[in-house]
Amino acid sequence: MKRPRPSLYARHRFSAEVISLAVWLSFRFSLSLHMVDEMLATRGILISHGTVRCWAEKFGRVYAIRIRRRTP
Repeated sequence: MKRPRPSLYARHRFSAEVISLAVWLSFRFSLSLHMVDEMLATRGILISHGTVRCWAEKFGRVYAIRIRRRTP
């Protein structure tokens, strides 16, 4: 029997929604890391721009692959 794969966001401090929002903002609107940091801060989520950079490097490719699969 196969074991289920661990979540892509396992062992991260923030939830999947916060991570996906930060990465989506940075790629969809071509925002700088500092601008994404400030936008999340207005929502009460305090992170550094370095964290956004790490998330973009780690999850950006996965998001791009998923988006390409959806488009005809």
